[in-house]
Amino acid sequence: MSDQTPNPTVELTTHGVGPWRGELPEGDHWDRELLERGDSRNVIDRYRYWTMAAIVADLDQHRHGFHVAIENWQHDMNIGSIVRSANAFAADTVHIIGRRRWNKRGAMVTDRYQHVMNHPDVASFVEWTRDAGLPIVAIDNMPGAVLIETFDFPERCVLLFGQEGPGLTDEALAASDVQVEISQFGSTRSLNASAAAAVAMHAWVTQHVSF
Repeated sequence: MSDQTPNPTVELTTHGVGPWRGELPEGDHWDRELLERGDSRNVIDRYRYWTMAAIVADLDQHRHGFHVAIENWQHDMNIGSIVRSANAFAADTVHIIGRRRWNKRGAMVTDRYQHVMNHPDVASFVEWTRDAGLPIVAIDNMPGAVLIETFDFPERCVLLFGQEGPGLTDEALAASDVQVEISQFGSTRSLNASAAAAVAMHAWVTQHVSF
């Protein structure tokens, strides 16, 4: 693949590319091994054959102003999918509250390109957000929550999610600056945690990203 698409949102390849054809390109961002053997990673075409460090550095130039936080008390299987969505929407950082270990299978190795921080408990997480000047927007269906369709997301904030089933803990809800819920119209009580996270991230994007 010697022709690079000018529009990185138009994906020409979904299963990777073979070895580079033609004269090898110059530049420190190219991974010589990938150029020689091909690139099967889960990255957009813009980043084909780039080194991991170069991809992260480039992403750091245009990450968005929102962060994502997830409580992890029961080793929630949704965390990997949430990290993957956070990468897709260019979240600044993903914060894991509670257990440091989480199931990375659903992340599809996007955690290699996404900043991830661990906070051992809610108190340490809240302290970090206050120091960073970031309001906490708790996403959970609960009485008194603001409908996401009517909510104006702060340009800089943390979107906080609970684990599948019990949702956010009382401590996390008490620490949040506002509670927001996603409108639902069927019989189920709640959306899957990773689906809710993707909806909330996209809602932030529609308000703060120019297309």
